[in-house]
Amino acid sequence: MSSDSKSGQRANRALDAANFFLADVRDGLGPYLAVYLLTEQKWDEASIGVVMSIAGFAGLVAQTPVGALVDATRAKRLVMVCAALIVTCASLILPLCAGFWPVVLSQSIAHAAGVIFPPTIAAVSLGVAGHRAFTARVGRNESFNHAGNAAAATVAGGAAYFFGPQVVFYVLGVMTIASLTSVLALPEDAIDHDLARGLQKHGRNPDGAREQPAGLGILLTCRPLLVFAVCVTLFHLSNAAMLPLVGQKLALQDKNLGTSMMSACIVAAQIMMVPMAMLVAARADRWGHKSFFLAALLILPLRGALYTLSDNRNWLLAVQLLDGIGAGILGAIFPVIVADLMRNTGRFNVAQGAIITAQSVGAALSTTLAGFVVVEVGYSAAFLTLGAVAGVGFAVCWFALPETRVHSGSDLGQTAKTIPPTSSIAAG
Repeated sequence: MSSDSKSGQRANRALDAANFFLADVRDGLGPYLAVYLLTEQKWDEASIGVVMSIAGFAGLVAQTPVGALVDATRAKRLVMVCAALIVTCASLILPLCAGFWPVVLSQSIAHAAGVIFPPTIAAVSLGVAGHRAFTARVGRNESFNHAGNAAAATVAGGAAYFFGPQVVFYVLGVMTIASLTSVLALPEDAIDHDLARGLQKHGRNPDGAREQPAGLGILLTCRPLLVFAVCVTLFHLSNAAMLPLVGQKLALQDKNLGTSMMSACIVAAQIMMVPMAMLVAARADRWGHKSFFLAALLILPLRGALYTLSDNRNWLLAVQLLDGIGAGILGAIFPVIVADLMRNTGRFNVAQGAIITAQSVGAALSTTLAGFVVVEVGYSAAFLTLGAVAGVGFAVCWFALPETRVHSGSDLGQTAKTIPPTSSIAAG
């Protein structure tokens, strides 16, 4: 076996482990924050929504610069290590500083650092696997990510039942240590950093000339990329607040079971996300990338409507399985579609950052929108409002976003002759 083959195998195993353990680290406290503030700190729903929105906007500001950093840097492992430490420290100090502004500051820092993980992992995956195997590698990433989330939520939920909601902080610390070990196990020489930013393999054109990245204006001139940004924004405007709302409903029914039931919701969704990611990896290149994205959008109006039918905890957990279908598909297909649209431009990661900025707008506004609707009208109205937003996104995607997959068996990074020029994509 050649040294390159061994390095590639080590890189794939390290990516598997990193995705598994970073699953709990990349989002910090995530939906547990709402339950913790509601049950332990006695905050109201509107205040929780405002804090989560402010933190979301902090992540929003960081997104596109982070994408540019990932494109430019060859120290991608170090970037992930630093981000993991920052997220963890910002979250672990929360019990010590639970006032409004300390929580805003700590969670804003955590969100800003957390945005580093998605584009960096996608970049490393592209640099290791290449375009031809990228869909399968992303599906594998998401499978391990969701398995890690399910495992962490199971541990947190079980431990919280016996020791209280604060146990989530300890779980986060353990996962951070394991994730750092996994990232550092990734062989540096297995990553093609030119390919990782969307250039040709080793940054050379077929004639041997050094390839140069496109100008940043491509982010504004590629119309399908802009349409995709709108659709992703609407998806997250609809989706981001649904799980926290479910967690709040469950916590209000039984404070002592609030964190454990939130963990059960997360586990239910994560279990469904694993096969969805595997399905994207196996079939997206055959069935079409757009069709999978449409399916993810369609799930949300159905989910929002079903949440209004009953407050029974078993029913809410059952409906939460739909979150696994929609989010599982989107998580796997998102970097694939961006890579389709940005192929051979050298702007893959900054485009990811720009699109994630757009989705962060939706996610940040989602919790504020839902919080105020709950206070004024109630939980059912909030769920229906969020579902209607996703319905608009489905319509925009159906009519305005073209199919992005490339009908070629060759590695997209090998030759520009098999790929429509980026200018033609932008004009599409």
